[in-house]
Amino acid sequence: MPVPHKAGRKFRIVDRELDRAAFGPSCLKDERVARCVVDALRFGERKLGLYELYAYVVMVNHVHVLLRPRVPLARITRLVKGVTARKANEILGRKGQPFWQDESYDHWVRSEAEFNRIMSYIERNPVTAGLVAKPEDWPWSSASVPQ
Repeated sequence: MPVPHKAGRKFRIVDRELDRAAFGPSCLKDERVARCVVDALRFGERKLGLYELYAYVVMVNHVHVLLRPRVPLARITRLVKGVTARKANEILGRKGQPFWQDESYDHWVRSEAEFNRIMSYIERNPVTAGLVAKPEDWPWSSASVPQ
């Protein structure tokens, strides 16, 4: 197995801490907000055709997505974050507050084996975090939805 690069190691460290949900906002644990994110991801694929959506999971304080973009990634990120931030803040009764952090972590998938590993990682994230026993038990994941 290749040695992961520095950014990959940093991602895994941060992701483990996010999975513990020991710090920071956890607005995504509100089912209405989680549903809004899932709906936006599906809308971007099915109605707008911006990408092919392969896997996703909405955790209590972060989101993982595996997709093949058909437009620049910045456009996808801006659209999904913009739509969901407005809706989430409306649901939560917040005004003028940022919802998402500015940064995101993206990675180009370079092989079928890497694609499969990332898809499994995303869908198993709630299991790894100790939230459910099986990936399909987490309702805000592509693993729980018949494809």
